[in-house]
Amino acid sequence: MKEATKEELKEVFSLKRIMWVLIGNTIYSCGIAAFVLPNDLITGGTTGIALILEHYFGLPIGLSVAIFNIVMFILAILILGKSFALTALISTFYFPWILSQFQKVQFIQNMTDDFLLGSIFAGLMLGLGVGLVIRAGASTGGMDIPPLILNKKFGLPVSIGLYVFDFTILIIQMSFRDKERILYGILLVLIYSTLVDKVLLMGKTQMQVKIISDHYEEINKVIQEKLDRGSTFFKTESGYLRKDSFAIMTVVSSRELPKLNELVLEIDKQAFIVINQVNEVMGRGFTLHKQAE
Repeated sequence: MKEATKEELKEVFSLKRIMWVLIGNTIYSCGIAAFVLPNDLITGGTTGIALILEHYFGLPIGLSVAIFNIVMFILAILILGKSFALTALISTFYFPWILSQFQKVQFIQNMTDDFLLGSIFAGLMLGLGVGLVIRAGASTGGMDIPPLILNKKFGLPVSIGLYVFDFTILIIQMSFRDKERILYGILLVLIYSTLVDKVLLMGKTQMQVKIISDHYEEINKVIQEKLDRGSTFFKTESGYLRKDSFAIMTVVSSRELPKLNELVLEIDKQAFIVINQVNEVMGRGFTLHKQAE
């Protein structure tokens, strides 16, 4: 085995990544066992396919999920490569097993008979679970893989592939569900999709602040000394007086923003401050150590 491959294996099977993949799959499967299955809710993905197979062929949910995930895992190895397929390995085997265990717990099966509550909490748990797995840099396997294969072979955008597969699965389920459950299923998918995005951005949002002031040197100094944040100067020219100056750009957390505003206004009450929320910041002080190695 080449050294690069050993490094990939070490990264894929790091303890921290495995822990989050297990937690994510546990939450996901608990949501299915507690809310989707007892209330016969419509859902997409691998679980949706398993529900179709259970209805038409009587196959157990856990068995269907396991077979489908194994087939997708083999396709991922053949088409997408071993390094990617390894990220789905844990989910491929752990998810159907933990789902079957939750199905045996009677307490979980009787959480609620209210379809609305079931749809909301199912969407929250499924979205949280999948979001944690993807955030860990892993794959949940199953229906993640076909859109990636289509993207590699035919250039079809992954997002379009996911929507096509999910809606196809939902449409098939509509053939044996009543209209009300269809609406609850759509609500579930919407909550699930929204929460996945939220989880992926959780803890990464920061505030980008641009400060225009004649006292830029003083402001720059307090940003570095009192907030311990870096800053960047931009050369500016005022629109009316055509006066040359500098603007300061820095990135702080939401909690640090009030303190920054206070420090700036103490120095210059006329300072012009522009604040933008950014989804993710990478680099020294955020994803790297503040001090160079």
